[in-house]
Amino acid sequence: MNLDRVFAMPFASVYPLYITKAERKGRTKDEVDTVIRWLTGYTAAGLKKQIDKKVDLKIFFAESPAYNAHSDLITGVVCGVRVEEVEDPLMKKIRQLDKLIDELAKGKAMEKILRTS
Repeated sequence: MNLDRVFAMPFASVYPLYITKAERKGRTKDEVDTVIRWLTGYTAAGLKKQIDKKVDLKIFFAESPAYNAHSDLITGVVCGVRVEEVEDPLMKKIRQLDKLIDELAKGKAMEKILRTS
């Protein structure tokens, strides 16, 4: 896999795919935003700003205000890859977000997705 190509993808092009995936399973855009904001620390306005600026995935994660300290609790498989075994730090963050969106689309309770008790 060409990581440079993945990292250069605009977050604004991935974001609608997350929403579509969630909505197909009866979840909402607001829930997608909640998951993204929990993981990255962006405010609603900050997330919108990054989307409007069309930043790539590398910048999106690099500029995240407060990457969640509990992100290491995100485990499991996404696209045949075990999230906790991904070595590249940026790819791991991308896979963690993918995993959270998968959990949302599969109907998991928000409390479990956000790793709260």
